[in-house]
Amino acid sequence: MTKRIGLGAVVLASVALAAPGTASAKQWPSLSAASAILIEPSSGDVIYSRNPYSRHEIASTTKMMTALLVLEKRSLQHHIRVTNYHPSPAESTAGLKPGERLTTADMVRALLLASANEAAASIAVDVGGSQDGFVRMMNARARRAGLRRTHFSNAIGLDSASNYSTARDLASLGILLRRNWFARLVMARSKATLESGSHKRVVQNRDNLIGSVPWMNGIKTGHTSAAGYLLVGGASRDGAELISVVTGERSEAARNADTLKLMRFGFGRYHLVRAVSKGQRLATVAVTGESSKISLVAASGVDVVMRVGHKPQVFLSSVPAELAGPIAKGAHIGYALVRREGKVVDRVTLVAATAVAAPSVLALGGSWRGPIAGLFGIGMVLLLFANLKRRRSHVRRAATTFNGPA
Repeated sequence: MTKRIGLGAVVLASVALAAPGTASAKQWPSLSAASAILIEPSSGDVIYSRNPYSRHEIASTTKMMTALLVLEKRSLQHHIRVTNYHPSPAESTAGLKPGERLTTADMVRALLLASANEAAASIAVDVGGSQDGFVRMMNARARRAGLRRTHFSNAIGLDSASNYSTARDLASLGILLRRNWFARLVMARSKATLESGSHKRVVQNRDNLIGSVPWMNGIKTGHTSAAGYLLVGGASRDGAELISVVTGERSEAARNADTLKLMRFGFGRYHLVRAVSKGQRLATVAVTGESSKISLVAASGVDVVMRVGHKPQVFLSSVPAELAGPIAKGAHIGYALVRREGKVVDRVTLVAATAVAAPSVLALGGSWRGPIAGLFGIGMVLLLFANLKRRRSHVRRAATTFNGPA
């Protein structure tokens, strides 16, 4: 059973944000992208979208899936041999030479920062056995991830009518990749040093928002003549996190400008809210045989990303109406459930703020006064009945032996 507690929380119906073209359209960013989307990942809220399910070629944002698979299939210390790949002059590379062996960690750095095509090709052969084998793995992983409007034909992102996705699916893939701690760390860097291979190399992040805008921290750029400029962006500010996608941009500058418009728009509408503080008293419970009560406090704090103007709700769960000692300080007693828009997003253990001793005999007596009094009363009736019966028996015996005067 759960019980809501008064912590200043209010129950709010889920209110969808207005779409572009409504009365509040002047507040919405004006973009040049062919399609775009902005998502708050902890809730899954779509803050902004424009042609989110429109199919586009996706260039090197394809490498998000390449990175995801190698991080799932290989350890960071595993060594991958650079395959015999011959890039054209326009392709992005990290200068890796056929036959070199780099760790998975360095291959991922080259892949996500320098967008190195030879790194993608080498990963495909190592993990999939061949380019075709790896592509089959990519499409199978896309199906498992629910990317229903996505199809891969290569691990690199070379132009192909059968290598496509949508802004919505790219956002989902970006969220999935960011769950890997190493990928998240790499994507947030403006450059990195590759320590393995024939010699050290420094690779630069092709996303030039990283390092120039403090709160931008990912995820992957893409560009070909057919796809235009793309960016799957990640940003974190004041505890809130956002994921954006822009596709089909005419230039790198337009790509960056639209991404920043979306991020600033989102951060104006979402912020981090403290739902529960560590040590906060959330309940008081009666103690058997005592006039005082015991306080239950939160064992940890919870922060929740909320729409501006909305508040989380906190409910008690598995908290008894009364407790009997002994109870140790810090003993776990029930939970507090934190809900956002009616959905449970976290659970906090409640603990006893103070210790409670075992009940005394007097306390026990007081608490059992009613039942004991009843038993005592029954016992007294039985005792009186036995006494009366014994006296009557004595009178009968006396009558039998008395013979009158001599």
